[in-house]
Amino acid sequence: MDTLRTRPRRRWRPWALAAGTCAVLAALGWGLAPRGLRVPAEDARIATVQRGVFTDDVVVRANAEALNQVLLDAVESGRVEEVYVRDGAQVRTGDLLFRLSNPQRRMELLQRESEQAQQLSNLANLQVTFQVARNGHTDRIADLRFDVAQAEKLYNRNRELAGKGFISAVALDESADRLAQARHKLETEQHGGDREFAVREQAMNTMVGATRRLESGMQLAHATLDGLAMRAPAAGRLSDFTLQVGEAVRADQRVGRIDDASFKLMAQIDEYYLNRVAPGARGVATLDGQEYPVQVSRVYRQVKERRFSAELLFAQQPRSLQPGMSVDVRLTLGEAKPALVLPNGPYLNDSGGAWVYAVSADGADATRRPVRTGRRNAGQVEVLDGLVPGERVIISGYAQYGQAERLRLQH
Repeated sequence: MDTLRTRPRRRWRPWALAAGTCAVLAALGWGLAPRGLRVPAEDARIATVQRGVFTDDVVVRANAEALNQVLLDAVESGRVEEVYVRDGAQVRTGDLLFRLSNPQRRMELLQRESEQAQQLSNLANLQVTFQVARNGHTDRIADLRFDVAQAEKLYNRNRELAGKGFISAVALDESADRLAQARHKLETEQHGGDREFAVREQAMNTMVGATRRLESGMQLAHATLDGLAMRAPAAGRLSDFTLQVGEAVRADQRVGRIDDASFKLMAQIDEYYLNRVAPGARGVATLDGQEYPVQVSRVYRQVKERRFSAELLFAQQPRSLQPGMSVDVRLTLGEAKPALVLPNGPYLNDSGGAWVYAVSADGADATRRPVRTGRRNAGQVEVLDGLVPGERVIISGYAQYGQAERLRLQH
């Protein structure tokens, strides 16, 4: 039998025991030490929750634009021959702006004028022929009626003479035949003339219609040439007008616009207020230290880069307002009411107003806390739940803190 060997007993070395003790103490110290993201206290802006009056308005930046604009598009293509006004000039309705040249259009006009002259000549010849034929027909009718009258007289006279026995019955019959023949010729000429002149009149009416169409074409050709000389369709200030002599212009090319003398304001507003800004909302625009009442006339609900547009009209337009000027506008969205408020700041965009970093009483740290906010204006936000008066909140941006639940403010 093999002899059983007993395993030697392990012995703990002093250095291993010390390392274990340090690890336990470190873990205990970490558990007792405050945790959180270290943040320099001077980088954090802190404000106090207070009871105050919430003014339900919003301050926006608006740009002045012409109230009405008339766009200028070239009606015809051509080469710029003359420019009569310059960009920025005040124009009146009907003022000549520029003139183009287009040889092709002039050739078309000459061709239409030639066609019209030929057609008018043909119409005149047809009218002369028609009138001559009508005069000849009238003369023949008169002659035939005279023959009928003479034949009737002869027949009546012969009938009396035949009754007295002075002429024979054959002579009476001959006079009766001449009367019937004269009447037949008159009737034939009348019916034949009616048919002939109906055809002639139809042909003449057709030619008159063709002449009128040519006249319409001539008017269009003249209008085309008139389009080579553009006139101002409305009064106002000429803008974006940069045509130069010798420049080629194509049809439907935008060559400028005419701005009305009256102005409107176009404001860019944060999408947060999209459901609160509506036509009819009133406000005040500040220009050169004076306030001018304005009213929202139209809201464009398309959101671009987290903003939407609104059009505002003046009750009384400032005299010093010029196109492109920027104006501060304070829009009133509701009545001022007592509320629990905090200053507005970047933190609202970062948290969506759903949570804040509330600072502890000793100012050593800040904890993420859910809150419920309400209305906002340029300087305030309404606090509905989650905070009490006197508490302090970090109101600077939260983006650099990531998802940290707790911040350690290092003084």
